[in-house]
Amino acid sequence: MTGSTGVLFVVATPIGNLGDLGARARDTLATVDAVAAEDTRRTGQLLSRLGLSVPLVSLHEHNEMARLGPLLARLAAGQSLALVSDAGTPLISDPGYLLVRAALQAGHRVSPVPGACAAVAALSVAGLPTDRFVFEGFLPARQAARRARLEILAPETRTLVFYEAIHRLAETLADLVAGLGAAREATLARELTKLHEQVLHGPLAELAAAVAAGEVPARGECVLVVAGAPEVAAEEHETRRVLALVAAQLPPREAVRLTAAITGARPNRLRRWLQGAPGDDRESGEE
Repeated sequence: MTGSTGVLFVVATPIGNLGDLGARARDTLATVDAVAAEDTRRTGQLLSRLGLSVPLVSLHEHNEMARLGPLLARLAAGQSLALVSDAGTPLISDPGYLLVRAALQAGHRVSPVPGACAAVAALSVAGLPTDRFVFEGFLPARQAARRARLEILAPETRTLVFYEAIHRLAETLADLVAGLGAAREATLARELTKLHEQVLHGPLAELAAAVAAGEVPARGECVLVVAGAPEVAAEEHETRRVLALVAAQLPPREAVRLTAAITGARPNRLRRWLQGAPGDDRESGEE
């Protein structure tokens, strides 16, 4: 496919079931001048199964910057390219962002050829709210950084979507339980669209127990979909955060007064939180 203006097609490929590749995606792969692929061996196997022979160019996180010049030159020469990842939709926790941005800045047309996406597939079967959600990709591999990230996400009221490597699944679920609460509703989706597809629903503690008990085979790709925090819980979390910040700079009486003015919380509740008083935390009406 050549012409006066090259086009970069962002092509989604199957996440497990070859039948999920649309006719338009196949036609696009068959007619472009080259395919920029995250893993040329894997994409080569896909093209072979489709009966296609197309030049491949590797494009992954370690070489994407170096590949920009040659690929942009091909687009400028009127060639059309397809960008694919190992599986699913490119750029969604996969390489390609730098190329797409550079192509747009150079004035080239970038066109999506939509299809499979593991995050969206998991959302569609999770039974959790999908009108508003947050895609977080992979959490940090190191536990300290992962827990710090989850502390930030704890008050998030939108549904949370994570990808996770199977060898870190147990650790991540344990940290989710600790950071978001054992009772938080969640779905664990593994090997979506494949022969051994597995989708588990339940509180985070139950999912963590299932993994610990060996009920989830240690293979395949995983998506975690977690319910957002209740609105009230999110509001309380933010109020406590403000109180802690203010109390670190001001005497208790002033900290309570200023936090109440900022958040609208009742001073008597703020005083109890500041004092760490045990027992019933319901409003007493006392100011």
